Amino acid sequence: MLSRVANSLYWMVRYIERADNLSRLIEVNGQLLLDHERLDSERLRAFWKPIILATGDDELFGELYSDASSGEVIRFLTDDRKNPNSIVSSIAQARENARMVRDQLSEELWEELNGLYLFINSRAGENLLTTDPTRYYETIRRATFTFHGIAAASIARSESWEFMDLGRHLERADKTTRFLDITSFLPEVEDGNGAATFHWTAILRSCGALGAFRAEHLGQPSAKSVLDLLMFSNNFPRSVRYCVDRIDRNLHRISGSPRGTYTNGAERVAGRMLAELAYGSAEEVLESGLHGYLDDAQTRFNEIGDGLFRAYVFPDITDARPPIPAASVSAVVAWQMSQQQQ
Repeated sequence: MLSRVANSLYWMVRYIERADNLSRLIEVNGQLLLDHERLDSERLRAFWKPIILATGDDELFGELYSDASSGEVIRFLTDDRKNPNSIVSSIAQARENARMVRDQLSEELWEELNGLYLFINSRAGENLLTTDPTRYYETIRRATFTFHGIAAASIARSESWEFMDLGRHLERADKTTRFLDITSFLPEVEDGNGAATFHWTAILRSCGALGAFRAEHLGQPSAKSVLDLLMFSNNFPRSVRYCVDRIDRNLHRISGSPRGTYTNGAERVAGRMLAELAYGSAEEVLESGLHGYLDDAQTRFNEIGDGLFRAYVFPDITDARPPIPAASVSAVVAWQMSQQQQ
């Protein structure tokens, strides 16, 4: 497969998954605020700021906005085109990548993605965001579900599928850790235990994991029980362990090497991370520090993305070589290269 095609398929699905997860992140903070309606403006900002910190875009947000109010945060994450990771920007990037490889996609898949793009750029979409934001985000989430369903039903299980599936699960694993990391930035409240339970419940809801949690655990959600499900479960599709297992499988199917070995940096990092997740525990994470553990996981996801890029997109790049001339790289590929460093 041409490296350009593989790169576009990989990023097309990553951006779709990113748009879905950003919608979920906004819902998390909205759910948290429902229980704290009487907070003053300063403490309201303290509840919105964690969502920016969790996405890793706090520096850009600080350059564009002076205050972390609900309106500014929602705009930044939803339809601010100056934010390359906003929902609108992510969908636009997904469509651009799809446009470059339309011959690799089914007509139904292209139509679904193009329809979503037209919706977010339509007057009807803008009006819906203003008048009924809950329905707006629900529309986006349902469209991403449909996209993934059509892809699963219409894409042959070839290298194309492996790159798409890899992009989906790498983005999902990264965002699951960012959901969990929101708790690291939340302000303290008077009702400590009750508030903590509410925070963990909201995070489970944002991952669509509340039903799975109730099926496996008795009692109220706690840091340990939520981590057991969202970090270490081997059968819940949004857990980090499940996603890393899929990533490792995808990487070895692409390279043709047996699992348990590695032929490039991405396989090495993924294999090591999978082993640590298989033998790790929530107790160890909480004892060592949740934020530091999640931050390290996000660094490793970046290393996997960078290793994949170096192995299959521009395999001749080494740290000792000069950067690729800008004229030889398209605007989309240039942006995606920069994303590997985030």
